[in-house]
Amino acid sequence: MTIRKLSPIDRLLAGADNALRTVAAPAGRPARDYPAQTIEEPDLSAAERSHAAGLMRVNHAGEVAAQALYQGHATVARDKTIQEQMQHAAAEEFDHLAWCEQRIQELGEAPSRMSPIWYAGAYAIGAASGLLGDKWSLGFIAETERQVCAHLDTHLDGLPAEDARSRAIIETMRDEEAQHGESAVAAGAIDLPGPVRTLMRLTAKVMTRTAYWV
Repeated sequence: MTIRKLSPIDRLLAGADNALRTVAAPAGRPARDYPAQTIEEPDLSAAERSHAAGLMRVNHAGEVAAQALYQGHATVARDKTIQEQMQHAAAEEFDHLAWCEQRIQELGEAPSRMSPIWYAGAYAIGAASGLLGDKWSLGFIAETERQVCAHLDTHLDGLPAEDARSRAIIETMRDEEAQHGESAVAAGAIDLPGPVRTLMRLTAKVMTRTAYWV
């Protein structure tokens, strides 16, 4: 995929458009097929539906943050190849966002009302780390994706056993998140200092615990 070279103003406008599409409107039609489209809706109890919706709301919040993180990095990326890599990953993450939103609606609930906050915070982190250089930016992506994959594994363990629709979505997301992390490492990501990794985990914990309910 070839992406034209964007000026700083172009990047800023593209970022603003992405923010509006992510937090101010339904995600819309994903570019790829819904992973659960051939799986029948399970017969879940009210408690099971609420729990599954909470987990998918957390995942949706994570995808809002992922959009912002990749856009923040891409806005300040110095290397055109890395910029394109991040924009490609963001496009896949947008499919994840749409899939999560659809599943939440199927379960009779709504995405987190805190989405603007998740987006703003993650965009700031992405842009700030990117200003340190592309290797730092890639390092944040690699570490984020490692933590996300571990987080998604806990969701697979915590889903109601009968909820194969949510499971299919999460499994697809986990595999692609792992690929994004591997691509960042291959592109030259540095290992982040231990305190930074710890702070990232603590920040993610705050978001996940809040988004489950709100």
